Amino acid sequence: MSKYDVRPMPEPLPTALIEKLMKVETATIGHSRHHGFMHHSMRPLLDRKVVGVAVTIAIPGADSTLLHHALGLGRPGDFFVIDRLGDERHACWGGGVTLAAQGSGIVGAALDGPCTDPGEIRAFGFPLWCRGVSPITTRIYDLGGAMNVPVSCAGAAVCAGDVVIADDSGVVVIGRHEADEIADHALERQARSERTQARLRAGEKIGDISDSTQKVLAALAQP
Repeated sequence: MSKYDVRPMPEPLPTALIEKLMKVETATIGHSRHHGFMHHSMRPLLDRKVVGVAVTIAIPGADSTLLHHALGLGRPGDFFVIDRLGDERHACWGGGVTLAAQGSGIVGAALDGPCTDPGEIRAFGFPLWCRGVSPITTRIYDLGGAMNVPVSCAGAAVCAGDVVIADDSGVVVIGRHEADEIADHALERQARSERTQARLRAGEKIGDISDSTQKVLAALAQP
């Protein structure tokens, strides 16, 4: 049995779906849904929003052999989701990997572990979400790994072909079959939020708008 499990690349996302989801904030989805989100320790290196189709990679310890191979398979619109299988010491993503990713058209990546060369990654303008920074890097050890299999990244279950939305609030993974419905609900909520903000600018109190003040006063009035 091979030490590598490399499965077919997922179908790209329709352009119309990407354009709709680019208008959706991850925090809006978080108002009504609490699963599919990566842990809040996953922080962006850039203030950038991206939507892409999940390409999953699981690589062990100090080895990034499969990641280097996968970068050659990347396509425009792909979002790489990298499960480090519990390793928190070795950085598999740096300046060179960033250039390779950009050359393939990959729109962004989420790495369940540290990166290295954060200044270079920012200078190249590549959207990366990770758990921190480390000067200790992976090498080409040919240890094995898997690609486009179900993985866990920062607490979120991710399958190849899932939709990834990532912005400065975090990263959320949703099934392709539910993406349109989630987008529609989120855009409706965002429209309501804009109306609420207009009322706040006009001088209304947020406690009155949300009915929180009435609830507190009613409770305080109880004997």
